[in-house]
Amino acid sequence: SEREKEIVGCVVRGMTGKEIADRLFISVNTVLTHRKNISRKLNIHSVAGLTIYAIVNKLVTLDEINV
Repeated sequence: SEREKEIVGCVVRGMTGKEIADRLFISVNTVLTHRKNISRKLNIHSVAGLTIYAIVNKLVTLDEINV
C-alpha cells in the first residue's frame, strides 16, 4: 500500500518508530504493525534488506539514506 511504502522510506532513511509516527500522524503501534506486515509480505526481516528493496524499487535514492 502507499502507507507501507511511506513507512519503508522512513525506515531506510533512519527514522525511529516515534519519528515515523509523528511525521505521519499515526501511533507508534500502527507503525509497528505496518513494519510487521511489510516484513511478512516481502519476507525481509532487516533494515539492510529493506534498504536494498527500497533502492531497487526506487522508493528512495542513495542520497536520502543516512549512513
